Amino acid sequence: MMKVRNFLFIVLSMLSGLACASATLVSTAIVSDTVAMTKASDKMVMTAPQWCKRLVVRLPSVSQQMCERSALTATGAYSQRGFPLLARHIPAALPTLVSSGSAATKHVVGPKPLRVLLMGGIHGDELTSASIVFRWMDMMPSAASSQFEWRVIPVVNPDGLLAKKAQRVNANGVDLNRNFPTPGWQQDAPRYWAKRTRNDPRRYPGAAPLSEPESRLVYDEMTHFHPDVIISVHAPYGVLDFDGPDDPPHRFGRLRLNQVGVYPGSLGNYSGVHRNVPVITIELPNAQKMPSQKEMQRIWRDMLRWIDDNVEPHQDGAIRSVSAAPVPNR
Repeated sequence: MMKVRNFLFIVLSMLSGLACASATLVSTAIVSDTVAMTKASDKMVMTAPQWCKRLVVRLPSVSQQMCERSALTATGAYSQRGFPLLARHIPAALPTLVSSGSAATKHVVGPKPLRVLLMGGIHGDELTSASIVFRWMDMMPSAASSQFEWRVIPVVNPDGLLAKKAQRVNANGVDLNRNFPTPGWQQDAPRYWAKRTRNDPRRYPGAAPLSEPESRLVYDEMTHFHPDVIISVHAPYGVLDFDGPDDPPHRFGRLRLNQVGVYPGSLGNYSGVHRNVPVITIELPNAQKMPSQKEMQRIWRDMLRWIDDNVEPHQDGAIRSVSAAPVPNR
């Protein structure tokens, strides 16, 4: 009788163990599904009112209505934390000509418009650099700007902008303006960061070029849009910088040219020096306080005039070999 009882005890213990194991597997599956759903929900499509509500609390002089009026759309790319990366495509409104011939052979011809890639907020703590892009989009229905074809990315680094305290780097702690694939990046960028910046965390270039979703978006936009010129807005040094083959602008509004050189992984180095696509860096004088309305209009008008007078249609793929020593960080 004792043997029977022991046998039953052993069997019951085994069944109990199996039940616990099954419960653990079910629990693990539920947790895994929950994590997967959470990760999926991090990249849910947001509506314009939703993303504008998140952004405008950090953007000086940009209202909810202005943000929604900007007509941004989701690119399909997301920041490291799942915020949709937004852009707007604005076709040129050039007059077109119709070739002669029969109705069956007529086709629309005309000059190819210059393509401008305009972006701000690559550093999340430079609030005005994103805000002024929204303000300029409000000025775009004009003859001076409508002759160009635009691709606009007002907030390249939403995670940096929306961090508890706005920060220069993205959610991975990477300076996106050091993450572009300049030649020799694997050797030059880490060495420059270690020796010239003394491992400054605000200027960490990342583990590899284009390691970040935000820098990959800019790279993809350059690849597919083929801009003739890139305008990148920063703050707070109050100057103009320029990288590229054309004659640089000397003044936009009160901002005067002060070329600071090139460094590994920067957009100016990658695009202006090695891709032969000019990059104008507009450094506003204050990262928190917007320029006056009059000054914003001056910068805008001067920029459009310079593009019209100096930029030629770019033959994509041309590489210009330039040897330039890095200079201290801005």
